[in-house]
Amino acid sequence: MRHGDKINNLGRTASHRRALLANLTISLIEHKRITTTLAKAKALRRYAEPLITKSKDNSTHSRRVVFSYLQNKEALTELFGPIAAKISERPGGYLRVIKLGFRRGDGAETAMIEFVDFNETYNPNAGKTKTAKKTRRGGKKAAVVAGTPETAAVVEEVDETPAVIEEVVTQVEEEVVAAPVAEETAPAVVAEETAAEVVAEVEAAAPVAEEVAPEVVAEATEEAPAADETPATEEEEKKD
Repeated sequence: MRHGDKINNLGRTASHRRALLANLTISLIEHKRITTTLAKAKALRRYAEPLITKSKDNSTHSRRVVFSYLQNKEALTELFGPIAAKISERPGGYLRVIKLGFRRGDGAETAMIEFVDFNETYNPNAGKTKTAKKTRRGGKKAAVVAGTPETAAVVEEVDETPAVIEEVVTQVEEEVVAAPVAEETAPAVVAEETAAEVVAEVEAAAPVAEEVAPEVVAEATEEAPAADETPATEEEEKKD
């Protein structure tokens, strides 16, 4: 008896069951939809979905793990290519099982298993771009929906916000661009200021120098005769 046994062995040995599920997975990846018995379809879904999840991480390790189960390069390329791109935003539940009734030969219950994202009939949003999910926590946007008297003011503030942000960004960019120029011109400005200060000091000292100059000349002329007389007195002393 198989009481409490959650794995359906499908009347096969372990190696036979693994080979069966691997071949069914390869066919499903190739054709995106296959028809089999209901028991095999349910077992295939539990076997294939973890491998499909691995395809979201397109790394060498993930490819080797999936290849160890399937042993098929074409199926590996298809799984990590178009299928991974289709199911990239789906957090699980990649396969769908649809019952088809009983088989006429042996009365076995049949089913169709397919990729959810590759069926445009049951998935009307297939091929459409997904938009961001809208929530009721809109802050100022909620006032617009409620239709309160402050609706117009809120709309204006929300509309003006991008413009204000752009103005601030442009101002910051202008300041950043002007900063190197200011650094280059700063030494020149300092040199001009110091030169102006020196010129002002020279101009302020010029009248004083003009007034002092005659006095210096007069003193020099007075000392000159005294210097001429000194050698004469020495000569006279020698003659005496």
